Amino acid sequence: MTATLTGASIPETVRDAYDACAQITKREARNFAYGIRLLPARKRAALYAIYALSRRIDDVGDGDLPAAEKLSGLEEIRRGVRALGEPSSDPVLVAVADVARRFPIPVEALIELVDGVEMDVRGVRYQTFDELVVYCRRVAGTVGRLCLGVYGAADLASSSRLADDLGVALQQTNILRDIREDLTNGRVYVPAEDLARHGVVLQVGSDGVLGGPPAELARLVRDGAARAEEWYDRGLRLLDRLDWRSRACTGAMAGIYVELNRRIADQPGLVTTGRLSLPGREKASVAVRALVGRRP
Repeated sequence: MTATLTGASIPETVRDAYDACAQITKREARNFAYGIRLLPARKRAALYAIYALSRRIDDVGDGDLPAAEKLSGLEEIRRGVRALGEPSSDPVLVAVADVARRFPIPVEALIELVDGVEMDVRGVRYQTFDELVVYCRRVAGTVGRLCLGVYGAADLASSSRLADDLGVALQQTNILRDIREDLTNGRVYVPAEDLARHGVVLQVGSDGVLGGPPAELARLVRDGAARAEEWYDRGLRLLDRLDWRSRACTGAMAGIYVELNRRIADQPGLVTTGRLSLPGREKASVAVRALVGRRP
């Protein structure tokens, strides 16, 4: 047992459920875990639980099952979320139910997250950036709002909008970082209007390199990174509304993606050959800067 939480008020089954979620997060969430470590124990355990359920949702959408079985799996998760608080043998649902009792998290955001992943399963593509924003809010803004429910903020309504905007920014960086990998899996998130404006037709050549053609593709990626930077400028205003630990946690997680976004903008060719990531030492450096209060 990792002893994520202690206290006589927490039943052993609930402590075990939180421990299971902590193990999932530490095993699967490299970027997310860097920030979570900066939180006090109760908030850290709550985010472990939120991550574990979010990961389960993503794994259904990204798995190898036929689409019909994925949709069935997502509906099962919806039912589990709607039944939070009822007796359950599922440790992730047990932990999330306890989080919902202790913190004002927007539980409906979990349903929105499932809806966003369902868009992936159904192969939805986006004509305009506004359409893409709907998807980004569902798969990433929701997580921001859930985290904010754990952090707490004086003006929760306006802070939730900033958390949502930050989630949209993060997802835009994800889309640029994974543009090649997504295409090989039959997914295209870049809006059709952006592709047409830049004269790009995404394709992976026999050498495994993303092309489109190269110069036009580079401009497309740079413009996408610049647009994401505008969303970061807005969303990162959330930091000023958080207590110092929550601010450090959010700054560490967001800072990794801000750094990735800037690297993509400087060297768009990096996304054409593989999945870009920061070395562990650079992630640790971002976390340290966040801890001392430096903005990404």
